[in-house]
Amino acid sequence: MPVSVIVGGQYGSEGKGKVAHYLARERKATVAIRCGGTNSGHTVIDSNGQSLIFRQLPTASILPDVKLVLCAGTYIDPAILKHEIALVRLAPSRLMIDPYAVIITEDHKKREQDSGLVERIASTGSGTGAAVIARIQRAPNLLFAKDVPELAEFIADVSEDLRRRLQRDERIILEGTQGFGLSPLHSRFNPYVTSRDTTAAGFLSEAGLSPFDADEIVMVIRAFPIRVGGDSGPLVNATDWETITREAGYEEPLQEITSVSKRIRRVARFDATIVKRAIQVNKPTATVLNHLDYLSYNASPSHDKVRSFVNMASKSTGVVADYVGFGPTTMQRWRS
Repeated sequence: MPVSVIVGGQYGSEGKGKVAHYLARERKATVAIRCGGTNSGHTVIDSNGQSLIFRQLPTASILPDVKLVLCAGTYIDPAILKHEIALVRLAPSRLMIDPYAVIITEDHKKREQDSGLVERIASTGSGTGAAVIARIQRAPNLLFAKDVPELAEFIADVSEDLRRRLQRDERIILEGTQGFGLSPLHSRFNPYVTSRDTTAAGFLSEAGLSPFDADEIVMVIRAFPIRVGGDSGPLVNATDWETITREAGYEEPLQEITSVSKRIRRVARFDATIVKRAIQVNKPTATVLNHLDYLSYNASPSHDKVRSFVNMASKSTGVVADYVGFGPTTMQRWRS
């Protein structure tokens, strides 16, 4: 069935938002699904060159003809969702929310802040993890999307609608969040993990789709993996932004700030180990290698340094890159 699943192969911030938007446009998708909570931000550049960060909506929300879905495995902060709806002037008819998506409350945020996770593992403190716990505990005060009057116009039977569209052979993009290395099930870095599974199978489950529905699993990786700033867990081959800037020949300093917690990201050189495990568990049908512009200020597909790096990454992971990415907008097929 025509479902494309976007999954991160490292520790998040691989550029999944850019890839999900690109594939939604290129595959002429009619639906884009976002699962997970507000503890991750996906960035996309609109037609005016403006950088937009979405913590709730799929990045395909900037495409006019794509139906947007927040599935049962979504954790919704109504204030953030309201802001993003206004940001893209979203018509109510374009958004569907599963009635059993869980609402992140102020109490969830406070519990997460008070838990010490922000200091202990560099958690975002968004309340997503606390909302996941409340769901598992069957908390009596747990709120679902169907319980919030301001969301009433968006509530729909998401599973039924998706099945109907799949029967009509419509393309669906499932935009997964965070990276494989943060999975509480499959990462080897506990407790430095997130609160929900971050594999393609996990995303399909959250969306209410069958594994048989996916005909495409696109794994996104980056040339220089990152982790959130602070004590966020091991990062093999760690380096710093000053070194990357100098080696790439940029005049202005390179640096990344996390889109949710606004911390300076930690950065490292490419390590095949985590990617190979992500490939083993997710079995991608295509891979995207992003952030190749960090290799050189004048990086391009024909640049010797880029070609050498892509060949090295392909050989060390056992999977040849299908697409390469340069900067926040450029993505193209790789010609080896």
